[in-house]
Amino acid sequence: MAPRLVVLGGGTGLSTLLRGLKKYTPHLTAIVTVTDDGGSSGALRRELGVLPPGDIRNCLVALSEEENLMARLFQYRFPAVGSLSKHSFGNLFLTAMSSLTGGFDTGVERAGEVLAIRGRVLPVTLSSVTLVAKLSDGKAVRGESNIAKSRCQIQELKIYPHPPPAGPKVVEAILSADGIVIGPGSLYTSIIANLLTKGIVQALKRSRAPKIYVCNVMTQPGETTGYTSQDHIDAIEKHFGAGVVDYAVVNSGQISQRLFLRYSKMGSYPVSINGKWNGRVKVVKKDLISRREFARHDPDMLARAVLKIVSCS
Repeated sequence: MAPRLVVLGGGTGLSTLLRGLKKYTPHLTAIVTVTDDGGSSGALRRELGVLPPGDIRNCLVALSEEENLMARLFQYRFPAVGSLSKHSFGNLFLTAMSSLTGGFDTGVERAGEVLAIRGRVLPVTLSSVTLVAKLSDGKAVRGESNIAKSRCQIQELKIYPHPPPAGPKVVEAILSADGIVIGPGSLYTSIIANLLTKGIVQALKRSRAPKIYVCNVMTQPGETTGYTSQDHIDAIEKHFGAGVVDYAVVNSGQISQRLFLRYSKMGSYPVSINGKWNGRVKVVKKDLISRREFARHDPDMLARAVLKIVSCS
């Protein structure tokens, strides 16, 4: 029987993993952060009071058929003119569906039916939340988009209201999973942000399923500048203690010189996998690099690495 997998995160990294995993199991639950306050999602959040739909939309599309016309329509972005400037059709669709069905979670569920997705997508909470980061220079920065722009390292992340309750079915999904994957995604604004939700860490520590952290391929300027793979684990344990992660999947492959130069101009570099590990987390090193135009995980190679851990645990 195909394993029941739960994946927590947000952003491009989570969508990449889902594209790989859906080929191997239909029993997928994506638990997605709802802290985005920039771009189309931020505008809809401010103007209509809805939860930010962008990361949810990307996960729904990732779990749909790749060439499905509706999936392509969901990703369609209106031209940069007029009142619909830069909005995506999928974000507007999710906003409308949430209103019609009486809730954001039910709107997401109905959108999944429209796209005939393989699995399900759950917002981690139905509360409107805001991230606040305490930086290494002593300042506090409010809002995900502002945190992402900061060039100082993050010392601590908090979420307000604290702690927001987990959405319906979220804790249940974690406790019934055969394997739990955390990431890939922005360490603080996607991963730790999700774990700050009430009941999530407690459920992870209760679960007997393998808990697998997928480390990013590249550092993020400011947020994880200079971080090694172990630094990622240390940040999680600093916020939540030990027992949240059992395995760390880290990339041992090399990116091309062309990509290295392109990313270095933005202050982003490959995450180092060298150095001493704390021994509480088992480390799995594999070449997981996509051979395409971005320094990202290959969906299929990453999915197979995750499934091997789950099957052997």
